[in-house]
Amino acid sequence: MRTFLSAALAALLVLLVPLSAVAYWADRELGDVDRYTAAMSPLAEDPAVQQVVVTQATRAISAQIDAGPFQGGVETLLGEALESFTGTDAYRTAWDAANHAAHAAFLKALTTGHGDAVTLDLAPVVERIKGELVTGGVPFADRIPVTHTEIKVMEYDDLGALRKVFHMLQIAGIWLPLLTLVVAVAAVAVAVSRRRALVATGLGLAAGALLLMAAVLVCRRIVLDDLPADIDRPAAEAVYDALTAFLRTTAWIVLALGLAAALGAWLTGRLRRTP
Repeated sequence: MRTFLSAALAALLVLLVPLSAVAYWADRELGDVDRYTAAMSPLAEDPAVQQVVVTQATRAISAQIDAGPFQGGVETLLGEALESFTGTDAYRTAWDAANHAAHAAFLKALTTGHGDAVTLDLAPVVERIKGELVTGGVPFADRIPVTHTEIKVMEYDDLGALRKVFHMLQIAGIWLPLLTLVVAVAAVAVAVSRRRALVATGLGLAAGALLLMAAVLVCRRIVLDDLPADIDRPAAEAVYDALTAFLRTTAWIVLALGLAAALGAWLTGRLRRTP
């Protein structure tokens, strides 16, 4: 019975590892504005993301400038100025500010918000860009109105269901990883042969890490394949990879620890048998 219980607990780790990692990630990574912003910050230097920012910002800003027959020239100048702007520290600051605001809107919608859409106020971002363009001498930049313009950054058919899932993940955020640790310790403690149990537990942790890696890859394909045709795929790939970097790193760490524990226990048994 002790051997069976130990084996069952080791097998349970295969499911607990990915579940606990996702719960902790949702609560402490996606749920924390500073960690979220830090995860997204490196994307400010990603070429694909920069190109999307330049294109979208040029369209948004030029639409608010009435330059008459010079409209095409203004758009060209804005595009060139924004491309130069993406290489400055001010751009990186504006990028972090935009992500900080987007996270606040997203988290509010998932916790206390109502409706099925997440909106973002672009006023702080436009104001910073306008100041940089005016300083750079871009024509008509001083005409850009800094208004409180809200855009939809996410729309979901049933955001209420997503709120429930996110709420459950937040509740399990720290307790599920602790449960995983308790199960791992118990799998070894209750076993008749603790060396063999340590091998099984290590392999269970490694298998769980591999399952987590597979889940991240499968979700990556599903998310990217469901994107609208007008979404830039390289930029979307960069964003997904940045948001799931914690999960991939966790999977590699758990995989290494699991294999190290299993290999160490197995080698210990082999050395004991050596005369």
